[in-house]
Amino acid sequence: MNCNVTAAWRASRRGAYMANPCFTQIHPTCIPQSGDYQSKLTLMSESLRNDGRVWVPKSQEDAKAIREGKKTGNDIKEENRDYFLERRYPAFGNLVPRDVASRAAKVACDEGLGVAPTGLAVFLDFQDAIMRYGKSKAHSMGLHNPGDSKIRELGEQVVEEKYGNLFEMYEKITGENPYKLPMKIYPAVHYTMGGLWVDYNLETNIPGLFAIGECNFSDHGANRLGASALMQGLADGYFVLPYTIGQFLSQEIRTPKFDPDAKEFLDTEKDTRERLERMVNVKGNQSVESFHRRLGKIMWDYCGMSRNADGLKKARKMIQELREEFYRDVFVPGAINDYNPELEKAQRVADFFELGELMVVDALDRNESCGGHFREEYQSEEGEALRNDEDYAYVSAWEYKGWDEDPVLHKEELVFENVELKTRSYK
Repeated sequence: MNCNVTAAWRASRRGAYMANPCFTQIHPTCIPQSGDYQSKLTLMSESLRNDGRVWVPKSQEDAKAIREGKKTGNDIKEENRDYFLERRYPAFGNLVPRDVASRAAKVACDEGLGVAPTGLAVFLDFQDAIMRYGKSKAHSMGLHNPGDSKIRELGEQVVEEKYGNLFEMYEKITGENPYKLPMKIYPAVHYTMGGLWVDYNLETNIPGLFAIGECNFSDHGANRLGASALMQGLADGYFVLPYTIGQFLSQEIRTPKFDPDAKEFLDTEKDTRERLERMVNVKGNQSVESFHRRLGKIMWDYCGMSRNADGLKKARKMIQELREEFYRDVFVPGAINDYNPELEKAQRVADFFELGELMVVDALDRNESCGGHFREEYQSEEGEALRNDEDYAYVSAWEYKGWDEDPVLHKEELVFENVELKTRSYK
């Protein structure tokens, strides 16, 4: 709840364009969901895929037995395992980008091969790495024929040096020892990779309003499939903004002080107070958290790792209905002039409704699959993303018109002078 879009979305409500909101960051290496009561998944470092092998049983019977606790991953013979990333992407194997790995895991689970009780998990197995590292360490120590037990012991030591904190976290949460049993992982939708539209100077379409880091779209869009968000903040803050905002401010040196009693200030204050009072005065029967969870479920089901037109249309209607119910039946305790975290949370969720709907609108408008946006109608025969550069090589910059009106699309055409657009392939 604390990582939110409120600042950027309030700017959008005041006229700043929100760009490319449909592209979503997906993290493929998360501890699986235990049940519907769980609203967030624990992220595990993607470094685990350097040594872990991703697989599911080849047969639904074996997968069902694992889900029911009648078998473990160790009970499945090697010939009955499907290392699906290595099979589908032999050139990259388990190191394919996160969007590709995530969708492949989803496909396997959709086919009934999931290995968690919920059906939403695949294995991330370190047994081969443990034995490989063990043999290498035994050889370096001059040990001859040390036996599998000793090899495993030495291999586990190496793996512990590399991933010990992650393995410890996994065992504390799941109760399973990942040195002995394959880990269970599943992808999680992270956040929208879109953000406020900015130009080359990091200035939005509102003169004087600059946006840096993750709140803008510039290094996100379809490209941000694993780069560091911290790096974007550092690059914007250290290398771009000092040379752009200064130039803007140099033109404003003679601008007089703004009058805090000006009509614009008073109107904004009045609008904000009315918004807060409306929220507190509903006095409904449902908590803010309950609406947050229901909205998250809609986004997960219909605008997550993959989308389709029918689902997106359904999602938009569901979001609109849920938002109306929110303003009709939400319960926010306390008063607006007190320290009131529930009121703050309610404001966040109100913003999520509007951004969520815009994500759906943007996903429905973009009739192609690319990067963090996968439309099921637009995929190759092999299930890979089918891009349409001829019709969709543009930034979608959306202008907010109010929650009861359709947003207006502004297109910024993408022109590539020094590089040639190519479709990714990891075969």
